[in-house]
Amino acid sequence: MPDAYPDGGVGAVTRAIEAGVTRLVFPCVNLGSLPDMRRLHEEFPENTRLALGLHPTDLSADWQSDLDKMEAMLPGDFAAIGEVGIDLYHDASMREEQRVAFARQIGWAQRFGLPVIIHCREGLDDTLRVLSGTEGKLPPLVFHSFTGTADDVRRIRTVCDPWFGINGVVTFKNAPLLREALPEIGLDRILLETDSPWLSPAPKRGQTNESARIPYIRDCVATTLGVTPEEVERVTDEAAEQLFFTRTP
Repeated sequence: MPDAYPDGGVGAVTRAIEAGVTRLVFPCVNLGSLPDMRRLHEEFPENTRLALGLHPTDLSADWQSDLDKMEAMLPGDFAAIGEVGIDLYHDASMREEQRVAFARQIGWAQRFGLPVIIHCREGLDDTLRVLSGTEGKLPPLVFHSFTGTADDVRRIRTVCDPWFGINGVVTFKNAPLLREALPEIGLDRILLETDSPWLSPAPKRGQTNESARIPYIRDCVATTLGVTPEEVERVTDEAAEQLFFTRTP
């Protein structure tokens, strides 16, 4: 997120806190993203947490070495593993490598008692294959930027019982199937997120996204589920606190 903002993200976090969004998680995509994440976390240590992981589209020729370096940092000050998973949207040439990397990083979460933020794009079959093949108890899981259907939710739940990250897509006119999936998910398994700097919710669609716009997402979820915005805020805040803010680094 910091790269999208001239001030390194300080203004975006400040605006989020002013909007009532007081808990933010910064997911990692590669080793190069860590310095900016750390600087922003040091600026807002009470409001932010860091996740460590190698994004599936960031697997380079040295991806195994990158994982070795990341593993050596754990548990450190990290509150989660992520974002990690399977992405076959643009390129499936490293499909097997993605599965191996994903499985290894799930193992980190098991070892250190951390939740996993899952990136899954055009890769649900492979994601569930890795999860179902994991030995031992799965760690807490979050399907980040979930835009699937109610059938997808039911299918995922044959393997695990995760939380689902709901972002600005839920407000889009062309996302009725995602809104229809919310009752299947249930409020107690929803987290609110931005995928900043992308996927800004209506009425800010097309603009650089930031966490101060989560209230738009909250309100859409509330309307869809027939509950108050205050109830959505309370339940999702408690889930975020439980998952990411209870561990003391």
